[in-house]
Amino acid sequence: MDAYCTKIRKFEGKFYGIEYNHVVHDQNQLADHLSKLGSSRAVIPPGVFIQDLLAPSIKEDKEVQEVPLTEQLVLIVPSPATDWREQFIKYLTNAEVPIDKTVSERLIHRSKHYVLVDGNLMRKSAKEGIL
Repeated sequence: MDAYCTKIRKFEGKFYGIEYNHVVHDQNQLADHLSKLGSSRAVIPPGVFIQDLLAPSIKEDKEVQEVPLTEQLVLIVPSPATDWREQFIKYLTNAEVPIDKTVSERLIHRSKHYVLVDGNLMRKSAKEGIL
């Protein structure tokens, strides 16, 4: 689909404009019916014409490289991120705040909901004071 979109964008300058219309599913019953016929391989009603596309109609400029599944899994694994609690612990113990003003204000506001108990960050309860 990306190849088709890039091809269309190349021609945008040659037209006055391109308009995309979203058709609500309930108002597109004809296309839905044709889709069900195609997926179920049912008998095609008379008056409906079929054209089988055996090859893509657009030549892609770039080659698609096949990546083995093991390498895909390695790519999906996220890198270890910093622990969100570190900022709160630093602020509650040493009053350290980030340099960015908005981030520091957010940290100060949100830290009012937490307390340190034996070095562990705990969320305050609304009723009792500490959870």
